[in-house]
Amino acid sequence: MKESESAATPEPWQWGEETWRGMIGRARAGRSLAPAAWPNGARCAVAISFDADHETIPLRDADPSPMRISQGQYGARQGVPRIRALLEREAVPATFFYPAVSALTHPDEVRGVAGEGHEIGIHSWIHELNTKLPYEAERDLSFRASDVLGKLAQKTPCGMRTASWDFSPNTLAVIREMGLLYDSSLMADDDPYELMDDGEATGVVELPPEWIRDDAVYFNFMRFSGLRPYTPPSAVSEIFSAEFEGAWEERGLFLLTMHPHIIGHRSRLPLLARLIADIKAKGGVWFATHEQIARWCKEQAVG
Repeated sequence: MKESESAATPEPWQWGEETWRGMIGRARAGRSLAPAAWPNGARCAVAISFDADHETIPLRDADPSPMRISQGQYGARQGVPRIRALLEREAVPATFFYPAVSALTHPDEVRGVAGEGHEIGIHSWIHELNTKLPYEAERDLSFRASDVLGKLAQKTPCGMRTASWDFSPNTLAVIREMGLLYDSSLMADDDPYELMDDGEATGVVELPPEWIRDDAVYFNFMRFSGLRPYTPPSAVSEIFSAEFEGAWEERGLFLLTMHPHIIGHRSRLPLLARLIADIKAKGGVWFATHEQIARWCKEQAVG
C-alpha cells in the first residue's frame, strides 16, 4: 500500500505560503547601507580578508590523515608569514577570521596579527557547519569562540563569518544575542546592507562575500573528487580584477576572501600583490578592515 500524502513529510510543492515565506524571511536583506560617500572622498572601499582555517577542516571532518592536516599547517607555517609581510609592505589593513581551534593551535600568530593592527573576527569553533547543529550547540560554540579570540587579540571580536558561509536558521539570533556589529556570510547584494529578522530591522550590518571573490573555489584540490585541476592564477587575477573594477565604477564595496593555506603558495600570493598594486594605481580607494567599513556604513545610515 502506498504511503498517504498526509503521513509523509510534505514536499516543497506542498508547502503552504506561511512555510516558504517563513524561510525567506530569515536573515533577509533589508535597507541598503551603501554610503553616499566613503572616507576622504574615496569612491570605493576595499576589504581584504583571510579565513585562517589552518588544520580545522580535516579536524571538523574527523579526518586524522597527517597529509590533510599538513595542508592546513602550511597556512600557518608559510601562508600567514608571507601574507603579513605583504600587508606590512603595502601598509594595507586586513581582517583575519579564525576558528577558535585554529587560534588555540597558533596563539602567537593571532597575537602577532592583532598586534600589527589587523582585525580578528569569529569563524566558528572547529569549522563546524551550523546547519548541522542544534541552536544550543551553535550558541555555545559561538560564545566560546568569541571568548578565545578576545583573550588572544586583547579585543572582543565585533564580527562573524560562519564557516563555509553555512548560516543556519538560528545564526542571526545568536549574532544578535552576542551583540555583534556585523556578519560576513550572506550574499544578497554586492554592497553592505542591514539584516532583517522576520521583517524586523536588526541593526546588524551584512558585508556580503561571494564565491566569485573567494580563492578556494578556484584553487582547492580534492584528490578523490572532480575538483581538479587547479585554475591558473592568471585566470583568478582576471576575475578578481573585474570584480574590483565593477565596485570602483559603482562606488561600492570590493570584498575579497582568501585562505592562507590556499593563497599563500609561491605561485599564488603574487596575484594578490599585483591586485593591490593595481588598486592603488587606480586611486580613489579606501583600504579598511571589515569593522571599519561596517561602522562607517552604520554611522552614515544613522546620520
